[in-house]
Parts: sequence; structure tokens; C-alpha cells
Amino acid sequence: MGNTVDCKQIVAEKGAIVIDVRSPEEFKAGHVEGSKNIPLGEISTKAAMIKSWDKPVVLCCLSGGRAGQAKQVLESEGVEVYNAGGWKNLC
Repeated sequence: MGNTVDCKQIVAEKGAIVIDVRSPEEFKAGHVEGSKNIPLGEISTKAAMIKSWDKPVVLCCLSGGRAGQAKQVLESEGVEVYNAGGWKNLC
């Protein structure tokens, strides 16, 4: 795909914060080192807090579907956000 972004590069170069939007149980079973777990259902209520970090955000989940939904929410709040797809892509 020509329009994909290298999320590892965004983390390295821009200091982006990785947010895993899977459930806490899924997160405990394995996740990207240093990532934060904010389940999809909590993204809208925590959007202002995420925006206040003033950093780009890289989202991941199991396959990219939930991260895509969270991306729409955060974009509507003015956050610079990227969907990395599955969390294993970032490891």
C-alpha cells in the first residue's frame, strides 16, 4: 500500500504515544512495550486527556478495526493520530 505510514518511525521521530485499544485482558496477555491501554469504549471520555498530551498518537488493537474506530474519535478532537493495525506490527 502506497499510503501507509511507518508507525515505528513516527514513535521514534515524533515521540508518539502508543495506545492499545483492546480490553485490559487482551492487553495483559501481550502488548507493545511502553504502550498505554485505553480500551475503545473509554476513548471518547478520555479524548481531552489524550489531546492534552500534545503528542501524536499511534493506535493499535488486534487487527486494526478497533484502532480505526478510535482514530475517528480522536481525529474529531483534533489529535494527530495513526492506525498501526495489529499490535504485533509494532513489536
